[in-house]
Amino acid sequence: MGAAIAFYLMLLLSGAFMFYGRVTKIGRPPWLRNAHYIGGIIVVFLILLLLAIGIVGTVGYYGSLGHSPHLWAGLFVVGLICLSAWSANQINADNSWARSLHVSVNAVLFVGLAYVSWTGWSVVQKYL
Repeated sequence: MGAAIAFYLMLLLSGAFMFYGRVTKIGRPPWLRNAHYIGGIIVVFLILLLLAIGIVGTVGYYGSLGHSPHLWAGLFVVGLICLSAWSANQINADNSWARSLHVSVNAVLFVGLAYVSWTGWSVVQKYL
């Protein structure tokens, strides 16, 4: 989870640089968009990996799912990350709505990651 949060924060920083370059009309370095895109792919992969580990670990340990709010928080984060990735692919000159959707979803994702981390801590305590 730490790696996913670290990459999320790096994406926040690179997204802020892209926003600054667009607003001030100074542009952005050519590599920044690709780095942001690759970082997003890594975050999606990490979140889906965490989902798989959580499901397999919980079913293996308890025999079923749904023992804590962590499952619903995790599924919410997975949905947000998928919506964020989809909206990122829609961003171009014709779809001005996609950028605002992408930024809004990522703001909610910040809260979702905090909540899933908090509920995950209680799950970790059960395993220990």
